[in-house]
Amino acid sequence: MKEDYVLSHISDAAFETAASGPGVMTASVPASSDNLLALIEQSLEDDKAEDIVSIPLKGKSSMADHMVVCSGRSSRQVAAIAEKLTDRLKQEMGLICKVEGKDQGDWVLIDAGDVVVHVFRPEVREFYQLEKLWKTPGQAAASRTI
Repeated sequence: MKEDYVLSHISDAAFETAASGPGVMTASVPASSDNLLALIEQSLEDDKAEDIVSIPLKGKSSMADHMVVCSGRSSRQVAAIAEKLTDRLKQEMGLICKVEGKDQGDWVLIDAGDVVVHVFRPEVREFYQLEKLWKTPGQAAASRTI
């Protein structure tokens, strides 16, 4: 499935369901970037992602409010973590995410709007060291480790 053309947004189905009126089941729409972050972190934990780090970006970047970096043990697990996360976001929040790198499984980038998720193989994560790029002087590399 080609996912490169899809931008992060609340799906049309979520809007149609929400506009259906009372008494009709509605898709849950994220109330805040913090709710979205909590769902992403829980999904990553459920799928056995390793070394999950959440980095707040508010005030540092306009691209997102949070960045999450984690690792999978193999290319297959990295791709599976990304697949399960995007499926969960679509099912529970009606959010369709832009995904890059899933076919290779070395580094998958998931743009969920207010939260950007990076899923790495450990060797690739060590090579790029994204956490070091975003830390502020005097701050630990991981602002919040799960």
